[in-house]
Amino acid sequence: MTLFSLTSSTYDAAHTPTHFERSLQSLGQEVLRMGALVEQSFRLSHQALFEQNLDALKAINQLEPQIDQYYRQIELDCARFMTLQRPVAQDLRLLSAFMHLVRDLERIGDYAQDLAEFAIKLFPYTRHDCLPEIAEMSQQAQLMLAASLEALAELDATAGKNVKRMDDVVDDAYDKLYDQLAHAKDVQGVVEPILLLGLVIRHLERMADHATNIGQRVSYIVTGQRG
Repeated sequence: MTLFSLTSSTYDAAHTPTHFERSLQSLGQEVLRMGALVEQSFRLSHQALFEQNLDALKAINQLEPQIDQYYRQIELDCARFMTLQRPVAQDLRLLSAFMHLVRDLERIGDYAQDLAEFAIKLFPYTRHDCLPEIAEMSQQAQLMLAASLEALAELDATAGKNVKRMDDVVDDAYDKLYDQLAHAKDVQGVVEPILLLGLVIRHLERMADHATNIGQRVSYIVTGQRG
């Protein structure tokens, strides 16, 4: 089963999809397109932070209006379908999950933009010793987002539990890095880089949480229960 087969027509192989069912399939494609843009934005923020690619901020700023447009249009379409089409319970569950899911995607996109701006502020400072560990945290959060979106496309009911296990790794990294930054000794000069890195790891932890939400919403679409 995939995202594009989960409509009321699933119950009858000989059924010709209705206009509403085709609209749901098209809406699912729009959600995945939005997800692809958010993934790209997340990758760019990683490049800005850990590869000092300051051109990434410009690229993210170009993506952000597209992400916001998808968010507004998908949310509007979901509300319209729920109000005017009187969907059956399974389709209503799908629409409700879409509305929540795109909010999670939109927030990840916002955080990615913030991370790139933090990268610019960090650029003049000596690179901190904990950056490689923060980079691993970022990579893990990106893997979580990719896994959640793949689960959405394939309607993998186990996604919620699988992504939650990945989130535990991010949470552990956050706790360890926060402790390192909060108890740093003999800090010379300004404390801005320490404060910025604290914001970076907090953003990454929140991005991972939103990716977890997406995986759990996929489980809800398939089973009616959060994974």
